[in-house]
Amino acid sequence: MTAAVLYGKEDVKIEQVPIPRVGEGEVLIKVQVALTCGTDLKVYQRGYHARMIVPPALFGHELAGVIEEVGPGVKGFRKGMRVVALNSAPCQACFYCSKHQENLCEDLLFNNGAYAEYIKVPKRIVELNMLAIPQGMSFESAAMTEPLACVLRGLQETGVEIGDNVAVIGGGPIGLMFLQVAKAIGCNPIAVVKRDEQVSAARKFGAEQVVQINDRVDTVEAVRALTPGGRGVDVVIEAVGRPQAWQWAIDMARKGGTVNLFGGCPSGTKVEIDTNRLHYSEITLKATFHHTPDTVRRAFKLIAEKKVQPTDYITGEAPLSKLQDILRHMLNRTGDIKTAIIPGH
Repeated sequence: MTAAVLYGKEDVKIEQVPIPRVGEGEVLIKVQVALTCGTDLKVYQRGYHARMIVPPALFGHELAGVIEEVGPGVKGFRKGMRVVALNSAPCQACFYCSKHQENLCEDLLFNNGAYAEYIKVPKRIVELNMLAIPQGMSFESAAMTEPLACVLRGLQETGVEIGDNVAVIGGGPIGLMFLQVAKAIGCNPIAVVKRDEQVSAARKFGAEQVVQINDRVDTVEAVRALTPGGRGVDVVIEAVGRPQAWQWAIDMARKGGTVNLFGGCPSGTKVEIDTNRLHYSEITLKATFHHTPDTVRRAFKLIAEKKVQPTDYITGEAPLSKLQDILRHMLNRTGDIKTAIIPGH
C-alpha cells in the first residue's frame, strides 16, 4: 500500500509498505480521508513528538474510513462499516486512569498511520475509541472528532462559564475551534491572531473582538482594553505553543482569572513568570493535554447533532502523493486551515 513515512525533521516520504495484518481484536480500515492538523505540522517541523511518534514511523492521526477486515474476537464491528478510529486509548488500570485522568495514562497507547491507504487499529482503540459513523455524517466530519475532543476537554478543565470573556491566542484550527465552542456555550470570545486571513477566519468562527498582533500594538494591553474596566479577561486559552504567547496569556488574565496553556512548546522551553502578579492576583494556571474517551464521545455527539460544522474547517483537498507539498505550504502560514488528504487518489 501507499503510505507516508516520517523519517525526521521536514522529511516525509511517500512509500510502498506492506498492508498491516490484523490480529486478535484488531481492525484494518481502508482510509477514506485523513486531515492535516497543527500537531502533525509540529511533528513535521521538529521531526518527532515526545509522546506520540518516534521516526521512522507511519504518519498522521486524524482519519475516518471503512472497515476492510476484522480480526478474531472483534465485537460490534464488521467489514464494510463506516468508522472513525481515534489516535489513542488508555489502559483503564493505572493510577491516572483510576483518577479519571485517562489522557495521562501511564500506558497511553498511540496509533499513527492515517496518511496511508490502510491503517491497523489496535485492540484497545477498537474497544474504547472507535465509533461507527451514522448515516448523514461525512467522513470529513467524523475525522474532526479527535481535535474537537481535545478542545472540549480543554474548556471543561478550564471551568468556563456563560458570559465569560475568553481570549484565545492563535488562529489555527485548534484556536478557531476554541472560539467556536466558547461562543456556542455563551461566552464572549476575543481572538488574538497574527495574519490578515486569520482575522476574517476568527470572526467567521465566533470571535466578537479580534486583536491582530503587530509591532505597533501592545497585544496584552489591546486585549485588556476590550474588557470591563480594562481588568483583563476571565479566561485565556493559549493555542500556539510559544513561550511569548504563554507570557502574554498570563498578563491578559484578570485578577482571579484562569489561563489554560494549551499549546505545547518545544521540549526544554522555559518561560519567565511574574510571581508577584501570579500570587497577589490569584491567577490559576492550567495546562490540558489530549482527550479522554468521555470527551471523544461528547465531541462525536456534537458533530452528529450538527452543533459543530467540522467541514467549515476543511479548506482544501489533495491526494496522498502531495502530502509533503501540503505540509511545506502550511509552514508558509497560508490561509488554509485543514486539508483533506485522500489516500485513494
